[in-house]
Amino acid sequence: MSGYCGSGSGYGTGSAFALIVVLFILLIIVGASFLNRGYC
Repeated sequence: MSGYCGSGSGYGTGSAFALIVVLFILLIIVGASFLNRGYC
C-alpha cells in the first residue's frame, strides 16, 4: 500500500488493476445474463 499515492508508477499499477477488475465484473455480468437467458 505504501507508494500508492506517490508518483506515476503506483498510478499505472492501480489503473491497470482497476481495468482488470472492471473487465472481470463485466464478464461476470454478461455470463450471468447469458446463463439466465439460456435457462429461461
